Amino acid sequence: MSSDASTVDADYAMRHWLGEDPGQIEIGSEAHKRLFCRMLLDTHNPYKPAVIVWPKLDPEALQRVTSLPIWDIAVQTEGRAQLRVSAYTALVNDPLLREALVMDGGEEARHKVVLGKLVEFYGISLAPEPAYQMPKDPEWGWLVTGYSECVDSFFGFGLFEAARRTGYFPDELVETFEPVMQEETRHILFFANWIAWYRRQLPWWRRLAFELKVVRVWTFLIWERIGIARGLDHNGEMQDANFALTGSQQIGLDLKLSELLDLCLAEDERRAAGYDKRLLRPTFMPRMARLVRRFMR
Repeated sequence: MSSDASTVDADYAMRHWLGEDPGQIEIGSEAHKRLFCRMLLDTHNPYKPAVIVWPKLDPEALQRVTSLPIWDIAVQTEGRAQLRVSAYTALVNDPLLREALVMDGGEEARHKVVLGKLVEFYGISLAPEPAYQMPKDPEWGWLVTGYSECVDSFFGFGLFEAARRTGYFPDELVETFEPVMQEETRHILFFANWIAWYRRQLPWWRRLAFELKVVRVWTFLIWERIGIARGLDHNGEMQDANFALTGSQQIGLDLKLSELLDLCLAEDERRAAGYDKRLLRPTFMPRMARLVRRFMR
């Protein structure tokens, strides 16, 4: 089989997956855990960042790409995600869940390498990376990472597609970076199912404490994204607070909010369509987007 055919097969396998267990699956059961863990493990795309062939860009396209204000944000976000996933993985004893979390953390690390190769190839200057701190509460760090990916991926899918349609990103660059975007779909599917499964494992008295922690995580994320803490941090921790909401302006796309929300909803659904329908999908951002959309023309 040619390398091109192998690449196509791996890409298809990453986007389409059905679990082996037949019938309905109860949320929180062993079968449910097998379903979302095997999804992540079986759909892993074994591409290697070191052998990615980055396309040469014409001067205008190169200027657009290198002038984007997102590369420091992206690299630092992946650096924190890798550390947070690894910290939580160290607490997990279940062999299958631990294997899936190791895969998740490894892919986060690979995303950072991919971004590093991209900025190196195109000569993009980055600010010095901050010293990434191991979270004091690994579960908190894992929740922040999971919910952050659910928010940022929802907007990122729409912005990425908008940039492709308008030609802001050349087709060759879109195609090269596409596997990273689809991996985020797998990650948020895994997280959405993990959290539903995990809730069912907790006794009622621990579940109450856990739900309070989830509320605190969302409060922290909202605090970031509405920009209350903008400019308070000088170590890179807050740099990604508002990009998900302001990205269309930052990458030069003239999109109404209603158009962006429609595109985000369509892309969110399209990217998850090939996976087993028994897997839960992230719902918070799509529900919020549809709610906001009701009040727009």
